[in-house]
Amino acid sequence: MKSSSIATALVCLMATTAAQAQQAAQQQEGKQAQPPTTTEPHSIAGGALLGVEVRELTLIATGYRASKILGDTVYNDKNERIGRLEDLIIKPDGTVSYAILEVGGFLGMGTHRVAIPVGQFTGVKPRITLPGATKDTLKKMPEFTYAKGQ
Repeated sequence: MKSSSIATALVCLMATTAAQAQQAAQQQEGKQAQPPTTTEPHSIAGGALLGVEVRELTLIATGYRASKILGDTVYNDKNERIGRLEDLIIKPDGTVSYAILEVGGFLGMGTHRVAIPVGQFTGVKPRITLPGATKDTLKKMPEFTYAKGQ
């Protein structure tokens, strides 16, 4: 997979999550959630269209669900385990910018977190791959800490 395709896949993850949340909310209200079509009007909330068009559903279906890859082991190009995918950072424009990796530690103790730009990954499935990385090089990187309230 090309490095830009992981960014595309991760953006698709976010769209899938949003669509699932909308369907769940509609079902809780007693409405039957129907996939939108290009001929049906979209709901409008605060001046923004909600949902996705039929043509977008194909893009979403080819992506990966964040809930299925968070916690997965990250490997380097030598097939060595180098960490675990803890989180994804989403910019205000909705694009995924960084993946947060946990490196080292045991049962959450002594874990070193690092932020890696998503464009540096070359694969998601069957394995999340970060070429050229090792546990030692990742542990030497500045530690990532979440902003307060995030």
